[in-house]
Amino acid sequence: MNKIILHKGKDKAAWQLHPWVFSGAIKHIQGSPTNGEVVEVFNIDNEFIAYGVYSGLSRVAVRLLEWHPDKHIDESWWRDRVRRAVAQRKHLLNESNDTCRLIFAEADFIPGLIADKYADFISIQVHAAAVERVKEWIVDELATLLKPRGIYERSDLKSREHEGLQDTNGVAYGEVPPEFVDVIENGIQYQINIVEGQKSGFYCDQRENRALTAQYVKGKRVLDCFSYSGGFTLNALRAGAASVVAVDSSALAIETLKRNVEVNSFDTNTYKAVQSDVNKYLRQLGEEGEKFDVIVLDPPKYAPSRSALDKASRAYKDLNRRGLMLLESGGLLATFSCSGAMDIETFKQVIAWAALDAGKEIQYIRQFTQPEDHPVRASFPEGEYLKGLLVRVV
Repeated sequence: MNKIILHKGKDKAAWQLHPWVFSGAIKHIQGSPTNGEVVEVFNIDNEFIAYGVYSGLSRVAVRLLEWHPDKHIDESWWRDRVRRAVAQRKHLLNESNDTCRLIFAEADFIPGLIADKYADFISIQVHAAAVERVKEWIVDELATLLKPRGIYERSDLKSREHEGLQDTNGVAYGEVPPEFVDVIENGIQYQINIVEGQKSGFYCDQRENRALTAQYVKGKRVLDCFSYSGGFTLNALRAGAASVVAVDSSALAIETLKRNVEVNSFDTNTYKAVQSDVNKYLRQLGEEGEKFDVIVLDPPKYAPSRSALDKASRAYKDLNRRGLMLLESGGLLATFSCSGAMDIETFKQVIAWAALDAGKEIQYIRQFTQPEDHPVRASFPEGEYLKGLLVRVV
């Protein structure tokens, strides 16, 4: 087997079970590993650290998988990891919830793989060459365990370029998903598009936060920004919001939201769907003197890396400033960031700056995070990407 020798002093994170070895930490490579091939990783004193998988095109040159020298990375190892991940989520699936994340990459010791369950279908995304090599085993194990109607692959990610992989979209097992798949989350019905929707089809990471936010909306005027398929909107309507305005720039998202409102038989007179750039629409609402009782801001990832954090912080600040200006005393802002590079303390500071610029005094009354099917390994804090705050204007 090919061997990776780490520089002296560059092995600390690997010993502490962090799954990433950056290219700069490598002193020497014995052999000629190809992308996705299993390698052994040693320190400068030739002490075994872990098995990993190699990627010669990525800054993360090795993704570590197993720290026990007697446990080899073979077909049974991969299948066992899939079984463990699925078993840990089974209690989340019931009559009121048939969607969840089954496999969350590094958190489940399968770096480069995302798998989401949507009723009778599974959507997968493959980010890494190592998973591409064993994809057949993983798909077969998921099919054996869950017996879905179909497994659809949505591997059209920019990160695949760094693994020497081309985009792959299509059926990996069973049937082609219909245009809209019927799922249930928090007892609410959704029709989602697995083939053409954003990411893998649906954002199940906000499941708990949607329900928590809905506790505050009864009889209130709600503004749901970046509404996508309507998660926060639908939970607000069910909870008795007086009115909801849902805003998204995507025509498909607005179409899907409208369909989901109808599927749940909610009163169509209590909501309005607006296709618009959110910042532009917030500016327009401010100019018109509109006010709301509860505002949800759930934007896309503004900071894909730490190098983008300063620019992203300014974007988050401006967005939240505009939102806060539409709230009066007692109004609530549920604001989120899915940028892993931004930690919760930095996010709090950004919101504080936004409040100062908006001329508002605020209180943080709740923190939001990702649900248990998006776990965070203690050795890999980078997996904690979703954070949010419930903010009250004093």
